[in-house]
Amino acid sequence: MKRSTDRILTTHCGSLPRPKDLLDLMKARASGAAPDEGAFEARVRSAVADVVRQQVENGVDVITDGEQGKTGFFAYVSERLGGFESEPGEPAAHFTAEVQAFPEYYEQYFRQAMLGGRVAPMAPLVCKGPITYQGQEAVQRDVDNLKAALGGVQPADVFMPAVAPSGVARNRNEYYRTDEEYLHAIAEAMNTEYRAIVDAGFVVQIDDPFITEVYSFSTSSPAERRKTAEMYVEAINYGLRGIPPEQVRFHTCYGINEGPRVHDAALKDIVDTLLKINAGAYSFEAANPRHEHEYHVWEAVKLPEGKVVIPGMITHAHNIVEHPELIAERLVQYAERVGRENVLAGADCGFSSQATYQPEVHPTVMWAKFRALAEGARLASARLWR
Repeated sequence: MKRSTDRILTTHCGSLPRPKDLLDLMKARASGAAPDEGAFEARVRSAVADVVRQQVENGVDVITDGEQGKTGFFAYVSERLGGFESEPGEPAAHFTAEVQAFPEYYEQYFRQAMLGGRVAPMAPLVCKGPITYQGQEAVQRDVDNLKAALGGVQPADVFMPAVAPSGVARNRNEYYRTDEEYLHAIAEAMNTEYRAIVDAGFVVQIDDPFITEVYSFSTSSPAERRKTAEMYVEAINYGLRGIPPEQVRFHTCYGINEGPRVHDAALKDIVDTLLKINAGAYSFEAANPRHEHEYHVWEAVKLPEGKVVIPGMITHAHNIVEHPELIAERLVQYAERVGRENVLAGADCGFSSQATYQPEVHPTVMWAKFRALAEGARLASARLWR
């Protein structure tokens, strides 16, 4: 994993908008009107090549495939893990307190934004049998597409996202006796994917907005919340066994995009749990107004030796392009507290976690945000390495 040895490197969280013609193919595929599979795979491959080039051209140093071949979380799980079956209906919302506090807002939000333009249904999944990993071909296809796209570009580093065990475990379990047993089985299966990514020469990013949801939205007692979160951490670490921490980045966020966000857990309440994860870097929200002040956490919390933070400097939660001077100020604030070589400039979350015709941040605005990120990192580097 590359560090900011002589300048602040830029990166993001992974998911980027898909082109419309690829979305059309995904929608047809999800509805059963399957297009020619060869044509679909060829379009995914070219979309990855395009998005890799665009990341480099817009100033991103540590890049990925933009998750161009993934339609969304539920399709990802059902494709790559055996033991799950879909059932009718919509998945239950996991941020009930937020929805109950602002019901009129979220009724509109779900209809028009988060769910309005999706290309595939989000049918809930249920674990009905032993969990196995069956995504070998899918992850190898992702690896091959990304490797092919790297020809002719020279990023500082390359990563690939994969779901955390807790993300799979949000699906109902009807097979395993305990939550611990369920999570252990998921982690056992996901280890195959994590290793495949690392063995390909990429950094693996563990995507886990679910660990923050425990602190933000659970109705359990504080002690029970911590116990659940630590169970999630144990599962992540078991899934990462045999993989050096310096080949792992961990990303967490708060599971929603544009919204009031008044129930987001404070970083100070979860940071000690996050630092128990065997990762070399920790990515978290820091650019939106609910979390921008949280750089102060690192005045009381010492970042462990050899670790890196990737605070969000641009956000997926609005279409305002952050000013480069503001980004530079934010980066300097972090560098002064954890060391300049221990900071990468990141994004709060992905810009298209679901394949959708209606990404909340318009793609043209997103690329402007990345250019601002690069300029802000340049300004901060000039101040920190002068």
